[in-house]
Amino acid sequence: MAFAAITYDIKPGYEKELTEIFGDFKRVKGSQVKDQAGESAGTILATAVFLRDDTLVRVIEYTGDLDAVARHMAVQPGVREVEKKLKPYLSKPRDTDTVEGFVATFRRSLLNTVAQISARDIPVTA
Repeated sequence: MAFAAITYDIKPGYEKELTEIFGDFKRVKGSQVKDQAGESAGTILATAVFLRDDTLVRVIEYTGDLDAVARHMAVQPGVREVEKKLKPYLSKPRDTDTVEGFVATFRRSLLNTVAQISARDIPVTA
């Protein structure tokens, strides 16, 4: 399992509004990610959102291909709705209205991974 974190540059002082936007998030029914050919390309396992001052971070736990995950997210109604609702609170505009724009913005917003450590990676001993 891997994690990806993407950032949003936001206007400070809107914590309540941003919390409401993500609190109303409509999760997709399935977590399976398909590639452009319709083949299984991964799974979105979990998402968390963090906010402080003028930075919002979305953390995604996933398996498989991260580009396929980004493309999958780009067409999900709940993600599209959140991106639309976030626009007034962004200090830097994000081009997320198209799949290509969303994926490019996703890549630009991606934080570099420094470490990923999980208890799941440690063998269980009796």
